[in-house]
This record gives sequence, structure tokens and C-alpha cells, in this order.
Amino acid sequence: MSADASSPRGPWPTSSSSPPGRSTSSAIDPKRVAELTEREEREFLAKRQRSRELWQGATHSMPRGVPSSFQDTPPQPVFIDRGQGSHVWDVDGNEYVDFHNGFGVMVVGHAHPSVVAAVNDRMARGSHFAQPVAEDAAVAEELTRRFSQPQWRFTNSGTESTLDAVRLARGFTGRERLVKIEASYHGHHDSLMVSVEPAPDLMGPVDHPNSVPYCEGIPRANVDLVTVVPFNDLDALERAFSHHDDIAAVVVEPVMMNIGIVLPDDGYLAGVRDIAHRHGALLVFDEVKTGVTIAPGGASERFGVTPDIVCLAKAIGGGLPCGAIGGREDVMATITDGRVAQMGTFNGNPLTTAASRATLLEVLTPGAYAHFDALAEELQGGLDGIISEHDLPFHALTLAARGCVTYRKEKVRNYRDYLDIDKSVPYLSWLYQSNREVLMAPGAEENWTLSVQHSEADVRRYIDNFAEFARDLTSA
Repeated sequence: MSADASSPRGPWPTSSSSPPGRSTSSAIDPKRVAELTEREEREFLAKRQRSRELWQGATHSMPRGVPSSFQDTPPQPVFIDRGQGSHVWDVDGNEYVDFHNGFGVMVVGHAHPSVVAAVNDRMARGSHFAQPVAEDAAVAEELTRRFSQPQWRFTNSGTESTLDAVRLARGFTGRERLVKIEASYHGHHDSLMVSVEPAPDLMGPVDHPNSVPYCEGIPRANVDLVTVVPFNDLDALERAFSHHDDIAAVVVEPVMMNIGIVLPDDGYLAGVRDIAHRHGALLVFDEVKTGVTIAPGGASERFGVTPDIVCLAKAIGGGLPCGAIGGREDVMATITDGRVAQMGTFNGNPLTTAASRATLLEVLTPGAYAHFDALAEELQGGLDGIISEHDLPFHALTLAARGCVTYRKEKVRNYRDYLDIDKSVPYLSWLYQSNREVLMAPGAEENWTLSVQHSEADVRRYIDNFAEFARDLTSA
């Protein structure tokens, strides 16, 4: 039971759709998936009637009834009323353990006392001046300690961070071309909205992927300045440099998190750095999703590779809009010298930096990361056991506060591997969690974020729900 004809939804795939030429694994019965999906969608819609009313009403003033197209997902959006600790409540009164956590933002949990106190104190003393405040330097110094980047500037989102990184790289090198990874998402600016999960009939050959605009409205000139390569393929990256002498930077998610979680092969990130440097280009890490979530110093720390520029946002802000870019002294000197413009009315906003300071110095302590690791171990062990017991062609992956179930038996190394996944199965799993009091980020990626306020009981609820899903999926 997908959204009906009166729904404001646009042309999005229904729950039963599968990628062209793909089918559900032989271990999974497609008819069983469809049957369970219909049942779970009926329950989902029945329990969220107020959300549906708000959604349909909002279409009069907002396209698709939501403030961001990412929020319009089958079978309908869920409107949230409030959050506290590791839980959120929707407008229909349904309570959830929050594994979504605002697309990876809320590693502090909801209404964390330290963040609330810092923001309230700052608010009482003024919320915006467009002048520097003392907390700006305190946050920059802590980011230097964590990420080994000596100079920092602030932004207001991950999109702004990667936008500024591109401008820095082009200004520093005097070149214009970018290399990006097929299926990585780096925000919604034109320079990098290229080949973000391109359609199979458009993506081109694996050894030479096409550069495909994400949507209409992106100038062809921008697309033509982007060369696309697969993740975990150093040979493809080397070929890109052999064909182009105008590459300013390689922009990469050190751990891909737009298609579940895809880990770098051993030595891959160091290899990317070495190839880029040998050809006079910079390495940019987009750590908007990995920054401070998979280690105190993100992927840079976890994998022991320091890029030339690192982009942060999401989790560093304690729930407020935020972003930051850090870089080498000589790269950031292009800002100091006035060669590259980096600016913004809300950069270093006092509320944001107060929340960031509390997040980094008071909440995300060594004890917080020990807590993440303990919860991740519980999740990994529980999910591995269920997958093994039911002989499911899935695997689980955990990285501190982040993790996912990948609905493929074999490791996913790149976008082409990910296309083997029939999205109807993770969609069904998402419905099971939603209907059993766990809120997940929508989509086939099954990517979760934990918070410092999550408990063992919270992760056990996810595991128990997954166990019920597995039993129902494999029952006759």
C-alpha cells in the first residue's frame, strides 16, 4: 500500500520497485517481501494520521510539503514534535528510540543539558553580532587538536564547507577541475552535484564513469569540470590524472556514507593522497558525516591520513546549523592574503559556537567514545547472530556512533556493488523499525547514528526488532 493518488508525492519509486535488471537475493522470497511490506505500510499510515494531515496541508506553501526533498520519503513523512535524550515523539504521540538523529547530527542526543545550558546562556547575552566572539577561537583550537589542521574557518552547513573547500583548492592550485567519487554526495552546490547515485543507464562504463548532473538547473560547464572515478580504485584515479593536467583537488568521503557505509580498502586513502600530491593537486576529505562520529578526530584519525583540507558540519554543532573547514597553513593563507573569499553573515554565530564548544569539550569526551564502542559492539554481535541464525545475505558494520546493515552478503566497495541491493528489502526493514518504536533515517542505506544518551536497552530494541523482521522474512 504505497501513497495513494491524492498524495502530494512526486515521481518517487514505490516500495516494491527494484533497480532495473536486479532481483532480490535467492535467499529472500520477493512475494514474502511484498506481502509484509503491504502489511507494515498499512500499520505505518494508520498510526500517523496527524502527520499525513500536516503533510498534505503543507503542500500549499512548500513543494512536496517538506522543507527539504530528503524529508519526503515513502510511505509519507513523519512530523516530529519533540526530543529528549535518545528518544523523540511525533505529532501523533508515537515514541521512538532515535537512530536517525537528524541525519547524523545529534550524537549529543536531544536537549543535552550541557548544550542547552551553553545555548541558553549565550542567548541571554545576545544571539548574533556578525563580530567574532571568544568561543570561535576555542572551537578552532579544539578542532586543530582533533584533526591536525592548523587553520580553521566556520560555515553554516556541510554544503558550505565543501563549497569553500572547492574554492580554496582552485585558488591555491590555479586549476579548475575536480575529481569526485561516483555516488558520493557533497552538498547541494553546483560544483559537486555530479554523479550522485546516477541511473544505471546513464552512469557509463565502470573504468570511465560519466559525469551526470544530479538534477536540472546545474550548468553543463560545472559538470564538465568534474571527473568521476569509483571508490577504492587507485588505478582509475591514476588514469584520471593521466588524462587531465588541470585537476585542482580530489574530493572524497573517506568513508562513503551515501550508500550505506563503504569502508576504504587498506592503503586506499594514503594512495589517493600520494597520487594527488604527485600531480600537484590537493586532497579534500568530506568529513561532514564521519567528523567526530567515528573517532574524536573522525576518519582522519581513524585511518591515519591527514588531508590538505577537511570539511566538517553536522555533529560538531550539537544540533545547531554549523560547519567548518580546516586546512594546511599555505592553503588557508589564500584567505589571509585575500586571494580567496571565505565569508558569511552567520559564520561563527555565537549560538552555534557556544553549542560547538560544549559539544566538543564537555560532551564528546573519551568516555563518550568508549560508550559508543560498547554500544557498537552490542549491535554488531546481536545483528551478526541474527543474520547467521537465519542465513540471510546481509552483513552489519559498525564504526563508533555510526553503523548500518547492508543488504548484500559480500562487502560493498563502490557504487556498482551497491546497485546489487534490492531496495525493497531495506525499506521493509525500515518499516519494521518505525512500527516498533525505532526511528531510522529513510532510504535503502540503513545508516544509523547513536548518541551519548543512548542506552543498552535502546540498542537492544533495535536488535529485537531486526530479529522479528528476520523471522518474518524467512518464515514459510
